[in-house]
Amino acid sequence: MNRLICLLIGYAFGLIQGAYILGKLHGIDIRDYGSGNSGTTNALRVMGPKAGGIVLLVDALKCVAAVLIVSALFGKSEPGMLYLYRIYATAGCVLGHDYPFYMKFRGGKGVAVIAGFVLSFHWTFFPVAVIVFFVPFLTTHYVSLGSLILYPSLLILMIIEGCLGVYDPASKAVLIEMYILFGLLTAMAYYQHRANLKRLLSGTERKTYVFHKDKK
Repeated sequence: MNRLICLLIGYAFGLIQGAYILGKLHGIDIRDYGSGNSGTTNALRVMGPKAGGIVLLVDALKCVAAVLIVSALFGKSEPGMLYLYRIYATAGCVLGHDYPFYMKFRGGKGVAVIAGFVLSFHWTFFPVAVIVFFVPFLTTHYVSLGSLILYPSLLILMIIEGCLGVYDPASKAVLIEMYILFGLLTAMAYYQHRANLKRLLSGTERKTYVFHKDKK
């Protein structure tokens, strides 16, 4: 039951669509422009770096808020489940962000949400995430490449830290559930980026420059 509660809390926060709301304030539906995606990268390309920064902040902080609420609700009563519940809250937030019911399930791809997860799950995730995302992105200007490297890197880090006892007092069964759940999030991210992956492999993926606004 608590897992479902965490999912629902996350989904509710995931429904806060930063790019869509900001687009409406600019008099547009962000999904009618650029890639048709309601996320940070498309907001950056269509509305510029300031808008992209605002959307990133909103979409990351909504996950942080969901994780903090779940931690406050269950952290003391079920300390052995705390990290698992944080992942459930994140999973719900990703689902709400990617598939918002009031937008006919057309949202973003969840990368900015994972940025919030990185900030709120465990402190060790932040430096690793910065390196594995920004090094490939800044050297190639492919946001999708950084995103596709980020997910499995975090999963590997989670497994390593689980083996080292970082998430104590989580049981072995809880740790396995954590790996499986984040593995599913990784698989979903690759599914959401399937078109990007094809373009990366064919050399036709679109590059993103932070301070260049897309005029198309």
